[in-house]
Amino acid sequence: MNRENSYSKPMTPLELARHIDHTLLKPEATLKQFDKLCEEAKLYQFKSVCVNSSQVSLVAKKLKGTSIKVCSVIGFPLGAMATKSKAFEAKTAIEDGADELDMVLNIGWLKSGKLDFVEDDIRAVKEACGNKITLKVIIETSLLTEEEKILACEISKKTGADFVKTSTGFTGSGATVEDIKLMRRVVGPDMGVKASGGIRDYKTAVAMINAGANRIGAGGSVAIMKGIESDENY
Repeated sequence: MNRENSYSKPMTPLELARHIDHTLLKPEATLKQFDKLCEEAKLYQFKSVCVNSSQVSLVAKKLKGTSIKVCSVIGFPLGAMATKSKAFEAKTAIEDGADELDMVLNIGWLKSGKLDFVEDDIRAVKEACGNKITLKVIIETSLLTEEEKILACEISKKTGADFVKTSTGFTGSGATVEDIKLMRRVVGPDMGVKASGGIRDYKTAVAMINAGANRIGAGGSVAIMKGIESDENY
């Protein structure tokens, strides 16, 4: 079973930390901020550190020798780049040390009914991942109808992706409990579901896990751990 635990009671800090992808995807982020990101991940023992592909090599070096995974976003944040470009970015990120990839689904193709194109797009990145690299597909729930959310989840599962993920945090609203429940219902118990976007406090994070999420993506991870509200949007 791919689910990494589901809780119906309050979680300990360590239990929650091991569900969190500690994230920094802001375009203006400095090298000093990535240093801090990695130190925070080590302190709290987050599941992974999630960054843009240009920072994977740096983060991989800083996390070497730890159990913390290196996660790179692919085709971020629009998902509209050419499939060959996504596959190349995926291969490069893996060569640079990424253990996990969060790719953005081509939303325009999905909404246009080009479902074969969407599937081929995900498969190209999945092929780059092989069997050892975890692939999460960002479906950008705030831009989709319920029917489109279901289709996105079904296609992602069909390709062999490991997770479906709610949001980039750059478009519209973020994760909702309702969307997590829908995604979990569609993909079943064995595929991962990641809640991301607008999760700023402990209570909300645990609510997402109770709804069926295995992972939480957050820029305000430290604030979540401290039990205080953060002003981070992603």
